[in-house]
Amino acid sequence: MGVLAAFVPIWALTAVGYVAGRTGVLGLGAVDVLGRFVFYVAMPAALLDTLSRRPIAGFAGEGVAAFVGATVVVGAVGFGVARWGFRRSLGEQTIAGMAAGYVNAGNLGIPVAVQVLGDASFIAVVLLIQTTILTPVILGTLDLARVGKVERAAGRAWRRLVTVPLRSPVMLACVAGVLLGAAGLELPPLLARVAGLLGDAAVPSALVALGLSLVRGNDPGQVPARPVEVALSVVLKSCVQPFVCFLLAGYVFGLHGAGLFAAVLCAALPTAQNTFVFARAYGVDGRFPRDAVVASTAVSMVTLTVVAVLLG
Repeated sequence: MGVLAAFVPIWALTAVGYVAGRTGVLGLGAVDVLGRFVFYVAMPAALLDTLSRRPIAGFAGEGVAAFVGATVVVGAVGFGVARWGFRRSLGEQTIAGMAAGYVNAGNLGIPVAVQVLGDASFIAVVLLIQTTILTPVILGTLDLARVGKVERAAGRAWRRLVTVPLRSPVMLACVAGVLLGAAGLELPPLLARVAGLLGDAAVPSALVALGLSLVRGNDPGQVPARPVEVALSVVLKSCVQPFVCFLLAGYVFGLHGAGLFAAVLCAALPTAQNTFVFARAYGVDGRFPRDAVVASTAVSMVTLTVVAVLLG
């Protein structure tokens, strides 16, 4: 019941967004406005507030290594399938890789870890790795995908990649938060309160935006649905990633007991809603990541329970 209870707020807030979209109370452009608010305001505030209070120094371990290995392997497979199997653009390839391997470590991972593992320390490391290592790679690639072929051919793409942190509020917040946390410095009380208030809005706003996107009228361009790609993405995320993590943790790193359980449980988390937020922020079709997030979240209610029963 603890695992299932952690899903209730996610579905409730998504339902609120869907109802708001169906009734039109927020207007036709609400999904884009709210998505931009999450990406440019609320999410950076949440990352700055979280990372400045939790330094990353000293985090290591076989479980984390197994999780990262599984994430890289499965994310690369998702990227490759989109590239060579479905001939998608670079931006869509990036989102496909993210949908396959980037877990919902924040609003779902933390409550699941607390309720099931009794400790959120492992998922906190996962969250830090995703925001400080994986997010720069993803945003940098999305940024490269958004520039024109002429600019890439002229050699200016690498300069854009290097300066991504200077142009992305998410990355600026990550860098600032990590530096503050490592130095043992705290935000001034007033700034910390403002960042905390804005950060508290990130998760509910992202979920409401996800619900808004479920209304057909909010889909720009009437892009056809991609059920096969969504299904493959869900299989990679909800089944293949935890299985690869289990193999790496158990047979490569020799983990067992609580360490093995924590790594596999975190790997079985569904696709993060940031996949949808990043796609919309960088002009990539939002229907695929939206459907992947919703479907993987539904499937994970089963896979997380199975992992808990088998390894818990």
